[in-house]
Amino acid sequence: MDEPRVTDTTPRATADPATTVNGQPGTAPPIDVPRRRKSVLREYVEAIAIAILLALVIRTLIVQAFTIPSGSMMDTLLVGDYILVNKFLYGPEMPMTEYRLPALRPPHRGDIIVFKYPQDEKRDFIKRIIGTPGDTVQVRGQQVFINGKPLDESYVRKNPTPLGHAAIPTFCGYAYACEPLVVPPESYFVMGDNRDNSQDSRYWGFVKRDKIKGKAFLIYWSWDSDRHWLRWWRLGRYIP
Repeated sequence: MDEPRVTDTTPRATADPATTVNGQPGTAPPIDVPRRRKSVLREYVEAIAIAILLALVIRTLIVQAFTIPSGSMMDTLLVGDYILVNKFLYGPEMPMTEYRLPALRPPHRGDIIVFKYPQDEKRDFIKRIIGTPGDTVQVRGQQVFINGKPLDESYVRKNPTPLGHAAIPTFCGYAYACEPLVVPPESYFVMGDNRDNSQDSRYWGFVKRDKIKGKAFLIYWSWDSDRHWLRWWRLGRYIP
């Protein structure tokens, strides 16, 4: 009598033919899921948004461009000069706060600065620092005295036809600094290089430290609107 056959019915794992390697079972290959590409419009919007954000950061904290509208700083700066102002040097003011970042150095005598006009802070003025905190300033005729000594100012515009008072060394018809005047703490006495055509500290007093926006350092463009031409020789000129 034949012996009964025993059949093994234990379930066994079977290899997917697609996962065999050289006839042997293997692991399933990774499935490539295609990445969704950004639309061209979205890429442009993101690039523009980043560019605007960087421009705002640079303009607020580092460098800002200004235009010279008047002749008060001639011949150092001319009407139609476009300048860059270093805001980081003196410690920029944080937007919507009264906090300022630490300054690299304080303003020095001789620096050409842009500041909020004390009598109308919506307007920006540009002048040269003449007196720093603690200095004693006096103006007589065309001569400025700092701490009792005449200040050498090679940058001052020499008017070939000076006003009548210019020939009088002792003349002083200004509101400030006719007599020795001490510059208060955190304040500066400023004047234009074109002394016969400049509304400055002689007329309205001191500039407060926290009203200074920055130091002018470069002329990047210059346009003569009277003659309608580019002053190419002034482009890239450093302002000491």
